Amino acid sequence: MSPPPGPASAAGRVWPRLIAPARWQQVDVISDLHLKESDSATFSAWQHYLARTTADAVFILGDLFEVWVGDDVLDTSTRWRMSFEASCQQVLAHAAKRLNLYFMHGNRDFLLGNEFARGASMTLLIDPTALLFDQRCWLLTHGDALCLDDTDYQQFRANVRTKAWCEAFLAKPLAERKHIANGMRAQSESIKASARILVDLDKAAAVAWLQASGASQLIHGHTHQPGHEVLQADTQPPRERWVLSDWDANAEPPRLQVLRINAGQTPQRVRLPSGF
Repeated sequence: MSPPPGPASAAGRVWPRLIAPARWQQVDVISDLHLKESDSATFSAWQHYLARTTADAVFILGDLFEVWVGDDVLDTSTRWRMSFEASCQQVLAHAAKRLNLYFMHGNRDFLLGNEFARGASMTLLIDPTALLFDQRCWLLTHGDALCLDDTDYQQFRANVRTKAWCEAFLAKPLAERKHIANGMRAQSESIKASARILVDLDKAAAVAWLQASGASQLIHGHTHQPGHEVLQADTQPPRERWVLSDWDANAEPPRLQVLRINAGQTPQRVRLPSGF
């Protein structure tokens, strides 16, 4: 028996599909907000955006949170103070009253579970998922599974995404999980700071995903390198990728960007104002 396909392999993969309702005219896609309690400016910008966007649906392609150690963080709310995570859940639930919300796990928040999603009225998506909207097929992914040159991360990813690892980690006390996550985050930031070359997606693997899924457009985050690129020009339509920006209201200039897809139009990058 041959081994199962790796996270980036197109062979033998099931390609989940989401068919957009005919009424949808606008879709927004965001990722890598890295929300945390210490960054009130980015949280406020996100809250303001969700309350005012005219989109019929918002897709969050991973790393909504800087770190997620389990849905029981919601239980840290008290009679006197709502936890930061519960406040985020409330923002999402309020937005979900007038638009459709979808979430795909990232490398920082892959432990976000059904309890949080239900309370936020948010639908969890498998990574990757093909979205059929505006007579086009868009392949949505966080993007980390395609960064094949980052071999150390791919090994780490394979380990922590197993059911056994997740169950063992979630069984630990909440304080211990937070301590472990903070250590892992600090190590990750140290590695990124010392890296000479930023790791990008493997383009051949990305094209294979598009071919196998029947999509022409790939949308992903993770790399924090927003851009647009034609991956294959000799196909009809051409195979392209759209890379999402991360969010940071404290940067100069602020990074608060939405990829907006209006029916019948080319996707546009919308830069949001800061300082709400």
